[in-house]
Amino acid sequence: MSRKYFGTDGVRGRVGEHPITPQFVMQLGYAAGKVLAHAQHTEHPAVLIGKDTRISGYMLESALQAGLIAAGVDVYLAGPLPTPGVAYLTRALRLQAGIVISASHNPYYDNGIKFFSAQGSKLPDDIETAIEQELERGMSTHTYDELGKAKRLPDAAGRYIEFCKSTFPNELDLRALKIVVDCAHGATYQVASAVFHELGAEVITIGGQPNGININDGYGATAPRALQQAVLEQQADLGVALDGDGDRLIMVDNQGKLYDGDQLLYVIAKHRSNQGRLQGGVVGTLMTNLGFEHAMQRLDIPFLRAKVGDRYVTELLLQNGWQLGGENSGHILCLGQHSTGDGIISALQVMTALCASQKTLAEATADLTMYPQVLLNVRIKKGQDCLQHPAVKEVVTQSEARLAGRGRVLLRPSGTEPLLRVMVEGEDGILVEACAQRIADVIRGLVG
Repeated sequence: MSRKYFGTDGVRGRVGEHPITPQFVMQLGYAAGKVLAHAQHTEHPAVLIGKDTRISGYMLESALQAGLIAAGVDVYLAGPLPTPGVAYLTRALRLQAGIVISASHNPYYDNGIKFFSAQGSKLPDDIETAIEQELERGMSTHTYDELGKAKRLPDAAGRYIEFCKSTFPNELDLRALKIVVDCAHGATYQVASAVFHELGAEVITIGGQPNGININDGYGATAPRALQQAVLEQQADLGVALDGDGDRLIMVDNQGKLYDGDQLLYVIAKHRSNQGRLQGGVVGTLMTNLGFEHAMQRLDIPFLRAKVGDRYVTELLLQNGWQLGGENSGHILCLGQHSTGDGIISALQVMTALCASQKTLAEATADLTMYPQVLLNVRIKKGQDCLQHPAVKEVVTQSEARLAGRGRVLLRPSGTEPLLRVMVEGEDGILVEACAQRIADVIRGLVG
């Protein structure tokens, strides 16, 4: 059965439009409660609900809570808390699931619901499919003596802060660093700066005043110019940008230069390899820069590519017994420290490498050459399959021949919009741009 509502990261959409309505979210809560109770063989399961700072979170939290209680599920309410914080507390409290109300890096008028298993990882596809099947059966209510209960979870933020700090080596501290932390006016506003401050750093916070509608607006990992400017103005050593729900990381060095997920993953992987602490290899995605793959080859580190999406990176890591992986967008997986991607913990792993080696970000990435990469989004007709058209296959073959083994071409449909994403990368930036534009033009010609 193909999934109707769940994408690669839960259920997401525009608030007030199906499926992000209070009616549907209540039904979703009920269906999830029924499935989780059956899957866990638990008569009275309990779940944790956390959220980011969007104004719609109040409404959706109440709706979700009502559906779960109607299904006989107890609910713990954490309030605003980063997505990885919900994953951690779900596991630490031995709950049946964790639920996050967030649309991550999207604007405030979007929102979503994503689930974590009892182990603190994304739900497997079969459980999400079972929830969708339960949705089709409709909603009822348990008898009055079988209803769930709800209560606030005290000091959820404090517990998560201590967990983050525990992932940083005891023999190191951040006392020599001045750090600017950009919380994107999102879920990390109560916790991120505290983590780095309590480890010794001098911390300047930006993007830390949420008002319900300013999440990700000009701040955070998807809008890093404010961080770059603040680092230069404050003469800071590092800048840390998180996204609205705290699972994505971008960093800035003392010169205002940006470092994406591939570059930060390289710093961690190289340091662990040099220390003999890298377990197995590294997992990237189809979008991981080719320069990163070549760098892993030079370091004799095994490298594999997963489908785009941190859940698929996690799956491939677990299949191989590895611990380190990520996406160039800033989702970094350090499974030795946490069961899911965590922007704060990933930043601490980068800082561990820098502090231990006494290097700057520029020095730690000096031997990593990132190849020019062009990504074009081409609008197509809904349901149109351009990938199999002879003209598209031909232009892709021609482009790959022109790149002559020193680049690659990737075409993939968007999971949420009628778009075909055209990605070309290689050593020659001018050639890469020309190939990408040529492929896009052929696709536009087919669409008319």
